[in-house]
Amino acid sequence: MAILDSKGRLFGKVNILDLGALLVIVMVIFGIFVFPGTSGTVAQVGAKTIPLEVDLAVRGLNVRDPEQLFENGFKKGGKTKVIIRNQPYGEIEIKSVQLLPRTVVVSQPDGSVKELPDPKANNFSTDMLLTLNGNAQVTKDGPVLGNSKVKIGMPFELEGFNYNFNATVIDVRLQS
Repeated sequence: MAILDSKGRLFGKVNILDLGALLVIVMVIFGIFVFPGTSGTVAQVGAKTIPLEVDLAVRGLNVRDPEQLFENGFKKGGKTKVIIRNQPYGEIEIKSVQLLPRTVVVSQPDGSVKELPDPKANNFSTDMLLTLNGNAQVTKDGPVLGNSKVKIGMPFELEGFNYNFNATVIDVRLQS
């Protein structure tokens, strides 16, 4: 009896391709459970967790009635879901929401300029200043929420019951 027959079977019973596939599967399972690799986040190594406040600027949010945002939890003491660099962080507390007035710059007869309220009635653009509270891990590179560093200029995506919009970080304060 030959070790390998004409159909590619060992001792006439087991196909070589099936045996190779079985060996690959066993090696992958062994690799996953015996050598799982590194786990955890970047922020866990040598980091401590402290409270963090993040100020966000929302410019030109197109909304007919900004008050409808506040009716569904987007208000002081509420929570909003945060997505940083396409990575969901989770919910974070809203410390404050301040609607900023829409203004225009008007030149005066004496050559100076004055900032006056925007007279347009059909302006559906809203500006806001938000402050969010959370707990961040502080590394040598700065504060980290989830797996993402928090730095001035970064976009945050805020999501809730009836909204999904972007805001930009304008200030980061660590509470010691």
